[in-house]
Amino acid sequence: MFTGIVEEIGKIKNIRRGSASCRLTVSADKVLEDVKIGDSIATSGVCLTVTDFDKNSFTADVMHESLDRSALSSLKNGDPVNLERAMPADGRFGGHIVTGHIDGTGRIIKTRRDDNAIWYTVGADRPLLAQIVEKGSITIDGISLTVAGCGSDSFEVSVIPHTAAQTTLGGKRAGAIVNLETDILCKYVQKLMKTESGGVTKDLLKRYDF
Repeated sequence: MFTGIVEEIGKIKNIRRGSASCRLTVSADKVLEDVKIGDSIATSGVCLTVTDFDKNSFTADVMHESLDRSALSSLKNGDPVNLERAMPADGRFGGHIVTGHIDGTGRIIKTRRDDNAIWYTVGADRPLLAQIVEKGSITIDGISLTVAGCGSDSFEVSVIPHTAAQTTLGGKRAGAIVNLETDILCKYVQKLMKTESGGVTKDLLKRYDF
């Protein structure tokens, strides 16, 4: 479990590609302070398991499903990635519930300045947009952000200078592909509503004590 509060920016040190998978080695610093084999580290939002490490980097296997769902397949040596260790049980919940299980990718359509903030308009497929609501939470490349607006084919977020400077988002421009994880609570609600063929009715709400 993660919170979407990025701890540092790492760099891809090496990529060993298989037929439909890869093995990533990521240069890092802070996230290695207490690392152990088997630990989870969110890498641009994708939960990866540490299989090896040294004082300057960690290595993780990336399976076919993760490459299909995320933008990790487009990474090259030297590319920056957002890093976050799994949340400790006694830690502060600074962002929102982030699983590190990417739902799909989006594409940055445009960026614009608004005084000290940067606005990002991100295009996404309709199934993902159905799980994104204004003032709700969205994870972009592992960063916990608040949705500032929703359209029929895109959504917007507004980013403060600290977030832009401490994550890879500050260097993203129009056309960049980003990893998206929607709010898990929305997914459960959507599943419940689909399960109930009659939709949300007074009887349904009464059945669940609303």
